[in-house]
Amino acid sequence: MQGQKHILVVDNDAARRHQIETVLAFVGEHFFVFSEDEVDKHLAEIPNILTIILSGNVSAKLQDIIRAHPTCPFIYHDLVDKGAVKGFANIIGELAIPLNYAQLTELVHNSHQYHNKLPSKHKVSGPNPLFRSLVGTSEPMQQVRFLIEQVASTAANVLILGESGTGKEVVARNIHNLSDRNKSPFVPVNCGAIPPDLLESELFGHEKGAFTGAISTRKGRFEMAEGGTLFLDEIGDMPQPMQVKLLRVLQERTFERVGGAKSIKANVRIVAATHQHLEEMIKTNQFREDLYYRLNVFPIETPALRERKEDIPLLLQELISRFSAEQGQSVRFTDKAIESLQEHPWAGNVRELSNLIERMIIMYGEQVVNVGQLPLKYRHLDVDEFQPEYPEELQEREAINELFAGFDYEDEDDEINEASEQAISSGNTVDILPADGLNLKEYLADLEVNLINQALDKNDWVVARSAELLGMRRTTLVEKMRKYSLQKES
Repeated sequence: MQGQKHILVVDNDAARRHQIETVLAFVGEHFFVFSEDEVDKHLAEIPNILTIILSGNVSAKLQDIIRAHPTCPFIYHDLVDKGAVKGFANIIGELAIPLNYAQLTELVHNSHQYHNKLPSKHKVSGPNPLFRSLVGTSEPMQQVRFLIEQVASTAANVLILGESGTGKEVVARNIHNLSDRNKSPFVPVNCGAIPPDLLESELFGHEKGAFTGAISTRKGRFEMAEGGTLFLDEIGDMPQPMQVKLLRVLQERTFERVGGAKSIKANVRIVAATHQHLEEMIKTNQFREDLYYRLNVFPIETPALRERKEDIPLLLQELISRFSAEQGQSVRFTDKAIESLQEHPWAGNVRELSNLIERMIIMYGEQVVNVGQLPLKYRHLDVDEFQPEYPEELQEREAINELFAGFDYEDEDDEINEASEQAISSGNTVDILPADGLNLKEYLADLEVNLINQALDKNDWVVARSAELLGMRRTTLVEKMRKYSLQKES
């Protein structure tokens, strides 16, 4: 697949190398496995390296490789000497013993995050999928399947009830596919999407000259569905005059085209669906009671997604598989992200979940999504996001390139002097550089500690309010407090 990133495993121990290879193959990652001696020969040939896993002994040669590739994240596993990787900013984590899927998924996610945070990274978008499967092992879905199997082989009319986005058309298609009518057409009609004055012609067809614009005879949906199934979606939106005509067709199994006098036999199985409460509509004379009982021979209620949250992992897998098959893009979710999605109320049900998958593939195609990458309203767990740090030389190089982009070096001295004079005259200097210089890193660290202490003291060491005062994330402030060993005095 185009753009697929690869994991590189470097280990001299064949048995351990095989163990890592087995786990990576199981979770579906693309990878290469080498001994230390083979790395130099193949490293430049491997496209799109996601991360490099080092095991066993990290020699001076491997340390040089880590140092020479600051834009590549490294993971270590079962090291003889962990001190050999100490101090490298692009070492992002340890793969524990024994190997486990959840931790490996997290580290793969962190590797993608490392690449995303590098300068000048852009994301790729993808198109829209279609979902056509009845997925789920929950008790409500088992009941739906049971009812479909019971009614499919009969001629009974079926009324499918449920909220928008629960998959009512999916249920209707499964009824058709399991019936003896499956060789004939399945014809869907959305009764709410067709203007009332056109609905009769849409369902029953019309003769030439029946009305202005009827320049030829046209078959309606009943004739198109002959021998098969007619799916009347959003039946609750059907206007009253059409309800009367539909009732007659259901009773007599015949109809006439608009402008015609010839009766046409209707060998069609009717499956209707609505998200509305028809019994309440009957009380307000919005829906005919006799039509309701004609349609409601065998009701099937599709459960809301919030009532079957245990099905969300399977739905995610199915939706992602269809994305991958239809347009070559995929995405994966950490266990924490899936757990967060299971806490969401899902007002739009499966359709909302499908739209979310589309959005995540557009934003994070071929990556692993954690809670922090989910849209805000889907974040129901408080999980600190991985914030990668980068080697100082890489940061300095990017800062210098940005600072001096398009700089005219012939006038370098004049421009520096002029900028210095402007800064001094406008009072924008933080301090005056001592004649014998200073250690800028220590000076800035002391300044940072001083300001953090002031913010914490001012807010009685409440981290959230102190972080807001300093204009940083709470988790960032916690990391800095840990870095500088800042604690409230008892």
